[in-house]
Amino acid sequence: MTKQLAGQVAIVTGASRGIGRATALALATDGAAVVVNYASSSGAADGVVAEIEGMGGQAIAVKADVSKEADVDQMVAAAIEKFGKIDILVNNAGITRDTLLLRMKPADWQAVIDLNLTGVFLCTRAVSKLMLKQKSGRIVSITSVAGQMGNPGQANYSAAKAGVIGFTRTVARELASRGITVNAVAPGFIATDMTNDLQAEPILQMIPLKRYGQPEDIAGMIHFLAASPAAGYITGQVFNVDGGMVMA
Repeated sequence: MTKQLAGQVAIVTGASRGIGRATALALATDGAAVVVNYASSSGAADGVVAEIEGMGGQAIAVKADVSKEADVDQMVAAAIEKFGKIDILVNNAGITRDTLLLRMKPADWQAVIDLNLTGVFLCTRAVSKLMLKQKSGRIVSITSVAGQMGNPGQANYSAAKAGVIGFTRTVARELASRGITVNAVAPGFIATDMTNDLQAEPILQMIPLKRYGQPEDIAGMIHFLAASPAAGYITGQVFNVDGGMVMA
């Protein structure tokens, strides 16, 4: 059976763990060659590459801080040098620097905005130049329920993720005429390193399904938007995968 993404190339930022790792594996399982982006230690990213190669797929690990234009340009160049093109971009890389507004340092505000929002801008701009020439491509960015409903102690994170939503809708309008779709996925509370230190019980009371999501839950939606022919007429949308937290 032919895989849907055979012959296609995907960049997944922040792909060494959590949602990024699950997404890289999901796309590779469906036949995509994957650029596994990471920002610090290469060990986990190399492990993802090994998993993909173990299933007969193709992947490379590329270190890049996506908040820096030069790093993004180098990552895209590495993808082109290795695979010749880019069909899919998943903007997943993100950080938190949580504290109440009155205690938040400007550096903590800026670090979160730079990576979670400016990084999406830089990666999308770099890749869209190639996709415009191809007249095809799919871009999926990770936002958050925090960007829709707010969350105490996360003014920086909520602002960045809300920005991703506005960015997604605008870029979807700009690129649609060239056959490029641009969508966002808004996870709720997902069992990753970001949620390890949170108190579970109060959070579970907010979730109708009464459980944390798994990285694979988010990867499944990303895979649909990036790979499925059924998603070819979907653009400029935000899909909540949150156990029912946000229903408006």
